[in-house]
Amino acid sequence: MKNGNEFEFAIRIAKGIAGQFGPNCEVVIHDLRGADTEHSIIAIENGHVTGRSIGDGPSHIVLESLREDPSMIEDRISYLTKTPDGKVLKSTTLFIRDDNGKAIGLMGINYDISMMLAVDDSIRVFTGREQSGAEPEAISRNVADLLDELLEHSVRIAGKPVAMMTKEDKIRAISFLDSSGAFLITRSGPKVCQYFGISTYTLYSYLDEIRNREE
Repeated sequence: MKNGNEFEFAIRIAKGIAGQFGPNCEVVIHDLRGADTEHSIIAIENGHVTGRSIGDGPSHIVLESLREDPSMIEDRISYLTKTPDGKVLKSTTLFIRDDNGKAIGLMGINYDISMMLAVDDSIRVFTGREQSGAEPEAISRNVADLLDELLEHSVRIAGKPVAMMTKEDKIRAISFLDSSGAFLITRSGPKVCQYFGISTYTLYSYLDEIRNREE
């Protein structure tokens, strides 16, 4: 994807934010305009925070955004995420819009707060305060890892191993995958079929049932 004029100011802002807050602050720009959702990153500062670079794929948040009604997409401010190597990040997602208000891209700000949390945990232990139970959302380096994480999450939502799932359990799990944008990932269908032990026909039958229920 090419950087249009729509992204020039966002890329300058990304450099400014990263420069202001230092090497623990990653700022990434995603282009959401094309069909190539697996290589959406067009600019990134301090990519070592998540291990990503230009040309890498989307996060869970990006896929969810592509799946949603464009008129319903909203910015997300100050939520927790985590990287595959265990870093905990404080993240913000801001959508870049065209003159008609359509979301054409997004800026993600991810600040590594792992050291701060370590200090905070020590203080909590010392003072006897309980830790927060909030679970950070995962940030994957590539779409293959992201799909694996979404599949694992879908099983947790169903509440039982795949081998013990009923049809309704599988529909619940696949409904989560659908709403999360998992099927925007290339060749996700065959992997989902293999994971749940179902045929392609059954998968599409479940998806039709899920979408009919939503309507």
